[in-house]
Amino acid sequence: MENNSFQRVVDNILLKKVVFLITFFVVFFVSYSVLVWADFLPEPVTSTIESQKEEVDNEEGFVQATATAESNPVVEEGVIEQVVGEVSVEVREEILPYTLIIDSLDKSVPILNPVSRKVSDLDSALLDGIVRHPDSATLEQDGTVFILGHSSYLPVVNNKNFQALNGIQDLKWGDIIRLQSDKAEYVYRVDSVYRAQAQDTTVPIAGPTQRLVLATCNSFGSVDDRYMVEADLLEVKTL
Repeated sequence: MENNSFQRVVDNILLKKVVFLITFFVVFFVSYSVLVWADFLPEPVTSTIESQKEEVDNEEGFVQATATAESNPVVEEGVIEQVVGEVSVEVREEILPYTLIIDSLDKSVPILNPVSRKVSDLDSALLDGIVRHPDSATLEQDGTVFILGHSSYLPVVNNKNFQALNGIQDLKWGDIIRLQSDKAEYVYRVDSVYRAQAQDTTVPIAGPTQRLVLATCNSFGSVDDRYMVEADLLEVKTL
């Protein structure tokens, strides 16, 4: 008798399990069918960008990017903005000075932008004009554009670049110095003129503002006295 009662209990438990499983699968199938019909199921993850290519030529300051319509570059005043997915990346082109103009001294001098930091290479570049030191800021950057050039007051000078910065010691507060790139003119106002020895001169390259420092020199490695001119950026004009 006890065995029959135990068997009935076991049979009831098994029956309830079978009924539960059948009910579960019926509810699952009906729910899945409703979600499919309503298009509520998540889509598989796929890339929103089918193709993307970015080529950067640092030597020419040229940036070219090609992608789908969702990743089109926008070029404005030397800044290329590329949107990749939801991330916006700015690639800022270097804007280099090519000409120094000081109207009060009737002076217009070509500027070289060497890459090498070797003293011999910089001295060689000074034979063809004045030189922006490669560690200093470019025109679009905050910081100091540091430019050096020869000065000489000998009666006979075969290479006029040895007199490139003659007279900058006569500049006064408020005088204007212009640096020209290939697309714009950067106008600076003189705020300081002084004489210093090379070993006593420190030019801070980094900084929160855009500045210009001119310095005369016999050689990048010399310790002779030199004239220094400091100026602040006033405005930028499109050429």
